[in-house]
Amino acid sequence: MRRPAYFQDTMVRGAFRTMVHDHFFRSLSPDETEMKDVFCFAAPLGILGRLAEIAVLRRYMRALPGERAAAIREIAESAAWQEYLPPAREGNSWATNEHE
Repeated sequence: MRRPAYFQDTMVRGAFRTMVHDHFFRSLSPDETEMKDVFCFAAPLGILGRLAEIAVLRRYMRALPGERAAAIREIAESAAWQEYLPPAREGNSWATNEHE
């Protein structure tokens, strides 16, 4: 893991045969970060799962990152982001205003 530039979620068990979700972050400026998501997945059930991928899952999985990004942007660009972090302690950049 190259924190904070990259991390990966890997499904251990669940609805998909396999699913890997890579998260990439790149600083564009002191106030802007670009986020890129890469999903790799395969449905279970052999040929039936492959047909489901083609008919439904591809479209859904392509829309999911955009919906997720919109929700993250709404939270990150408002004061709501503070609800998702533990209480600030001395030394945390959001507590020391290091980025202002």
